Amino acid sequence: MAGAEHYRLAADPAIQKLGTMTSNRHKYFRWTPRTARLTFVYAVVVPAILGTIAYNTDGKFDIRAKRKGDLISEY
Repeated sequence: MAGAEHYRLAADPAIQKLGTMTSNRHKYFRWTPRTARLTFVYAVVVPAILGTIAYNTDGKFDIRAKRKGDLISEY
């Protein structure tokens, strides 16, 4: 076809390098104090906080919506 080359994009070397680095990130990972701390925070602290909040508020709220036939006023 005569116009097939018109739509071809030039490959940007920086984008190619970023894609390669992203796909090979596991090869260059090193445990440092910062990565260990972040892993601990996201794997232990955040779920513990969310679990505590969920446990403390379990059953406190009635979040059922009004349905057909329900009265508007609460009783």
